[in-house]
Amino acid sequence: MLEGGCHCGAVRYKTDGKVEHHALCHCLDCRKSAGAPAVSWCLVPTDSLTITGETRAYASSEHGRRSFCVACGTGLFYANEVIFPGMTDIQGATLDDPDALPIQVQIQTAERIGWMATLDQIPAFDRYPPIGPDA
Repeated sequence: MLEGGCHCGAVRYKTDGKVEHHALCHCLDCRKSAGAPAVSWCLVPTDSLTITGETRAYASSEHGRRSFCVACGTGLFYANEVIFPGMTDIQGATLDDPDALPIQVQIQTAERIGWMATLDQIPAFDRYPPIGPDA
């Protein structure tokens, strides 16, 4: 069973369906809709998904529909009946335990932001690093 929800808690979901894949998508549509350099997606059968709370969908492309929480705007779901009939993508970072389902593949890397390919080469901090003239 996978469970998750939006930032404010107004929308919750759960699925007991088999996850077909957990992909990190680098496409421009995902980046623009999330305001993030990439978005992870867990593809599950739509009929295995139970959603409580109010979401709104918008057409992000000819066949793609993205759903978000009407209260806080958190992006939650993606559906495209042409590409994935009977399936729904859940944004993986909205899972209560995102580590429960490791990323399996990166997709749409042709559209990846250049610096995303070299993140392991820059300094990393557990929390905010010191800033200012004496840092």
